Amino acid sequence: MIIDKDGNTTLITQEKASIVELVKKIDVLYERFKNDNIIVNLMSLDKVTLQDVVEFLQLSNKHRRAKHSFVIVSNSFNLGETPDEIIVVPTTKEAFDVIEMEEMERDLGF
Repeated sequence: MIIDKDGNTTLITQEKASIVELVKKIDVLYERFKNDNIIVNLMSLDKVTLQDVVEFLQLSNKHRRAKHSFVIVSNSFNLGETPDEIIVVPTTKEAFDVIEMEEMERDLGF
């Protein structure tokens, strides 16, 4: 797991850990970036399944309740399967765009 910080956004890149292990590591280290927007980059995985994405659901819900963005990046996931409660985009650029839009919505009181 590689952790990079860009302003108020933390980018977490999955290396070798399984999705379950990655979610556990993020949960353990959550205090470090609980006040940031979070992007989880899964581009190193050849195949991301719906079950893989659902593993992040509890963490995503907790983070979004705290009024911060949580976005998963994967170009090997069928975006048509994405549950409404979580955001998955195919590129890191789109993840930053989503965060920018959500920050504007929060600033406007939505």
